[in-house]
Amino acid sequence: MPYVICEPCIGVKDTACVDVCPVDCIHPTKAEDAFETSEMLFINPEECIECGACEPACPVAAIYPEEDVPEEWREYIDRNAEYYR
Repeated sequence: MPYVICEPCIGVKDTACVDVCPVDCIHPTKAEDAFETSEMLFINPEECIECGACEPACPVAAIYPEEDVPEEWREYIDRNAEYYR
């Protein structure tokens, strides 16, 4: 999984990352029904092209390359992948 959204996104769901993603791999978007019930956004590991545009766009610094996810948030690697299964 190239990029991972972690704990700081919970309850925030700022969609600046969605707006800059060139391949639309971050969901749920505001247009999707799941946006209201989801506690955070998720990056699709199969669609992400590792461009990195999402990382600086995130106002709460919740997005990391998988290898840089802080130890205390490593569970979010699986949580992001699980959202798309």
